Amino acid sequence: MKHKLIVLTASLLSLQPLLAQTTKSLTLKEAIDLSLANNKQLKLNEAKILEATAGIKEAEEKRLPDAGISGAYLYLPVQPHINLKSDSSSGGGGPKVSQAIYGMATVSLPIYNGGKLKYGIESAKYLQQALKLDADNDRDAVIINTINACINLFKAREAIALVKENLEQSQQRVKDFSNLEKNGLLARNDLMKAELQSSNIELTLLDAQSNYRLASANMDIMIGLPEETDLIPDRSGLALPESVKTVAEYEQEALQNRNDVAAAAIRKKSAELSIKTIKADYYPSISLTGGYVAADIPKFLTITNAVNIGVGVKYNISSLWKTKTKLQVAEAKVKQVQASQDLLSDNIRMQINQAYQTYFVSRKKIEVLEKSVEQATENYRITKNKYDNSLATTTELLDADVALLQSKLSVTNAKADSFLAYNKLLYVSGLLKQ
Repeated sequence: MKHKLIVLTASLLSLQPLLAQTTKSLTLKEAIDLSLANNKQLKLNEAKILEATAGIKEAEEKRLPDAGISGAYLYLPVQPHINLKSDSSSGGGGPKVSQAIYGMATVSLPIYNGGKLKYGIESAKYLQQALKLDADNDRDAVIINTINACINLFKAREAIALVKENLEQSQQRVKDFSNLEKNGLLARNDLMKAELQSSNIELTLLDAQSNYRLASANMDIMIGLPEETDLIPDRSGLALPESVKTVAEYEQEALQNRNDVAAAAIRKKSAELSIKTIKADYYPSISLTGGYVAADIPKFLTITNAVNIGVGVKYNISSLWKTKTKLQVAEAKVKQVQASQDLLSDNIRMQINQAYQTYFVSRKKIEVLEKSVEQATENYRITKNKYDNSLATTTELLDADVALLQSKLSVTNAKADSFLAYNKLLYVSGLLKQ
């Protein structure tokens, strides 16, 4: 009985990995949606946008009045000397004062400060817009990375299917050759060649399965699923377009739709705005003020209902000689932003040309490789007929089989690579989100 329990326990333990592993069919759209929902960088971007939105409110609130209340109780351990400039104080030494209480409330409303409040609000809005565009740019990067991962997963899965099919044919060939060798109809050397090829295909299958497990684990992490989830990529959504635009059209689309181009334009406006903000230092700041004061000095003075309204003016004289350098720094930053825009425009043109040529070549490769599959299939058929009629060697038959497998793998990978190349062309053109 004890022995049976041990065997049962061992059997259950051996089944745990199989029970823990789940299988999920995954479409390209599902993968993209899951990646966008679980990407850590996008969540960080959302927090930055919330911070920038709060920054706009903070800048707008500077238009509101500042108000404050203060008060104090003072004890005077030494008798102060008080000299009242009036006739009533000429006869005596003045009242004895040992303590004082006062309180005040002040309100200040900014009226004019050279436009700093206005520019501050505009600058905060520019920052928010730039962060949103950066977030959209990161979103596009997540999408293209997800597509790349899906393509790798698809290629790995297809490789397993093709190699398994070839392995079954190879193993059947080994059985047939083994029977022929036992009956003296085949040289042992030919049997060993078939067995060697079968072993090599098994090694290829192990590599393909390893690549698939790695691709599946990477995809699981990317889309937020448990790493042991066995993903089965869906073929739907991997179709290639019938036609594409010209390079010039893609370049124009990029200048109109790319988020980094729009973000660069926003940052240039922000840099130009900083010049206006600095020039505002040349002007005084004016504010409307108001207040209330109450005080009580026992045996001497009581003040109530001391309400005041006025206008405050402040001017920093040092701005006359300190602002010039600040302006030079701000103007240099504008030039830097402009140069960055020009550099970005050149890089976009190079990226589009490269992506366009990569896609164009990938489509041509598919045409060539599809012909090679037809040729390899026909070559294997002819070689097999020759071999059956003792007109071809075993080596020639095995070589034809390997060539056929390789051509099938190549055309499958070429189609997947072409789909990825097309999406990269959309990505560098700013059209991926569409």
